[in-house]
This record gives sequence, C-alpha cells and structure tokens, in this order.
Amino acid sequence: MQKIVAHLWFDGRIEEALELYTSLLPDSRVLDISYYGEAGPGAVGDIMFADFEMAGQRFTLVNGNTFFTPNASFSLSVNCEDQAEIDRLWEILTSNGGAGSVAGWLTDRFGVSWQVSSTQLHTMLASDDAAAVTRVTEAFMKMNKLDIAALERAFRGE
Repeated sequence: MQKIVAHLWFDGRIEEALELYTSLLPDSRVLDISYYGEAGPGAVGDIMFADFEMAGQRFTLVNGNTFFTPNASFSLSVNCEDQAEIDRLWEILTSNGGAGSVAGWLTDRFGVSWQVSSTQLHTMLASDDAAAVTRVTEAFMKMNKLDIAALERAFRGE
C-alpha cells in the first residue's frame, strides 16, 4: 500500500471525477468506494470516499461539502512524453468548464489544478547552458499550453 495518498476534496460530482480521472492515463482504475450511511454527514447512499489510481498513483476523492475548495496551491503534475499527449490531456482537462492558465498550468472542471508538462522541458531546464535555460524559461512562461517544438527552438537559440 502507498504510504502517502493525496486526498482531493469535492462537493459532489464524485462519479464524474472518477470517470474523467481514470480515463486520462494508462494504469488507472477505481479501487474502492465508501458510501454515507445513516450516521451521515452526507445523504445516505452518496459516495463518502472514492479511492482510485491514476498512472499507478493512488488518490482519494472526499465528498465533503463547500467548506474546502480546490486551489492552485496544490496541483497534479503530468510529465508528458510528446506533444500529442500534451494536446490530448489539455483538451480533455480544459473541456466542460476547465481553463488554461500559464506555463502548462490549467484548472479542470472541478477546480483541481494541473501542470501538463513535458519530460523534454525538464531536461532542457536541467542543462548546464545558462543562456539556453534562460531562453526556454522565457519561452514557456509566455505559453498557455506547452509547445515542445517551440521550446526546443528556444533551447537551440533559433
């Protein structure tokens, strides 16, 4: 069992979130669902907790109330291998009420913040070439959704 599990607080829409999140990446599935009983505090039969894996990482959705709301101080980061994966995830996560932000960040329809990043960007930012790192940083900070080809051009100084 995974020692540390991120809990994401929701006010309803748990089933919709489970369907979306387990459809995003391979090795994703619902693990367990617990329901409210007579003791509450939610309505009898509503989901209380839902455990799931996304890309093998365990998460729990908590069906609470409006006391807590998601914010950008906590985000889920996905390191994509290519532009096609970035484009696919960006489209899915910004649809139906989600919104893009800056530098690969977005908020999904539930208010959960994501960073749709790339392994290539991380490699470029770890370079010993300070000028190339500066160019890449300046480029990705102007982007909404990351563009790997544009980042590679910036890295090369083109």
